[in-house]
Amino acid sequence: MAKNTPAPAREAWTSKWGFILACIGSAVGMGNIWRFPIMVSKFGGLTFLIPYFIFVVLIGASGVIEEFALGRWAAAGPVGAFGKCTEERTGSKTLGQGIGAIPIIGSMMLAIGYTVVLGWIFKYCFMGISGGLYALGTDMGSIGGAFGATAPEAQTLGEAVGMMASSSFFGIGNGVWQLIGLVVSLIIMAMGVAGGIEKANKVMMPLLFFLFVALSIYIFTLPGASDGYKYILTLKPAGLLDPQVWIFAFGQAFFSLSIAGNGSVIYGSYLSKSESIPSSARNVALFDTLAALLAAFVILPAMAAGGASPEAGGPGLMFVYLVNVFNGMAGGRIVGMIFFICVLFAGVSSIVNLYEAPVAFLQEKLHLGRIPAVATIGIIGAVVSIVIQPWTSQWMDVVSIYICPLGALLAGIMFFWVLKKETALDAVNEGADRKIGKWFYPLGKYVFCIAALVALIAGAMLGGIG
Repeated sequence: MAKNTPAPAREAWTSKWGFILACIGSAVGMGNIWRFPIMVSKFGGLTFLIPYFIFVVLIGASGVIEEFALGRWAAAGPVGAFGKCTEERTGSKTLGQGIGAIPIIGSMMLAIGYTVVLGWIFKYCFMGISGGLYALGTDMGSIGGAFGATAPEAQTLGEAVGMMASSSFFGIGNGVWQLIGLVVSLIIMAMGVAGGIEKANKVMMPLLFFLFVALSIYIFTLPGASDGYKYILTLKPAGLLDPQVWIFAFGQAFFSLSIAGNGSVIYGSYLSKSESIPSSARNVALFDTLAALLAAFVILPAMAAGGASPEAGGPGLMFVYLVNVFNGMAGGRIVGMIFFICVLFAGVSSIVNLYEAPVAFLQEKLHLGRIPAVATIGIIGAVVSIVIQPWTSQWMDVVSIYICPLGALLAGIMFFWVLKKETALDAVNEGADRKIGKWFYPLGKYVFCIAALVALIAGAMLGGIG
């Protein structure tokens, strides 16, 4: 009888800050750049920021710690970790492994949607560097037409089939840039956890923060930018009594911190047992919030300086309205180029994290080597992302409304309700200088898990909060 092929040796981060920067990279994504500034503007600056900061502290002190600890304790992704939880409680891994497939599917689906967006980002970054973006000028028809050609959207099946039948669908406007972005991300992943993901984030994340700071300083000097700061610093006390403000603030904090039962679990599984998880979680929450604030301090004052309304959200904010604003300001070509380089760093670091969970699953369960696992997932991602281009918005809505919150809720239930309390606390305290406070377990077991359930229900009712 043939022997089972042993699983490849598990990789690991080489340093605490390598792990933290990779986690920051996974969290700093499109939610920080095109969603957060709009929420700040829509709900009145501080009216939104106050509940947002509260929820960042809540989630950072519970969900982030829980997912890191779960992954490190099990030395596995969601399937292996959930299976180990049910094994401790019932003696069987089967149920937990089956449930653990849900976050893996969610991570893969979100990664596929992001692959489409990453193609847009790579194209616009190239246009920013080459000058093609600035050449569009300030004519909204030209700018909107350029994005429409890049990101075709269908309302019916017939429209989608017609788009896919056209030669331009797979051309340089869409498919090729998508594949370029995906290949760059897969190369980073193929180089390994330490040699690829960690090293790439050690370069991309400091550069992203530096460039965003430089942009914010420059925009501060522009006439009219002060109105943008007024948006950010506006407090409407009556707004704090509006439940919708709190629901949207929780949703933004929830997804901004990348808590979905997949990426944070798998990154935690590569963490040394000598590192302090609570300390790492605090740093991730802090720098993710700083990145979101930097994006707001760049985008809202820039919109104000350009005389544009800051209330436009979604892809149109970044690829249409901001392009118009940048092209109309002094030094706009350089500003637009730097901005899209920042967006590219955020997009690549996020998509690497999303694809890592299914890649690790193939390594753990099928005992594939790193490169074959990355190639397999990459092929699936390339094919499906090309096909779903006309429905990218709808695809991302389904994943963000249902699958990601469900994955986070399931991870919370596994850690706080299925895993024995002593085991869970030992997993959190391992490597820490002092034990975590008694507040942690009830906060996670009751407040966080109930909040994750509320996020799932509220997201479905409101049509998406992430």
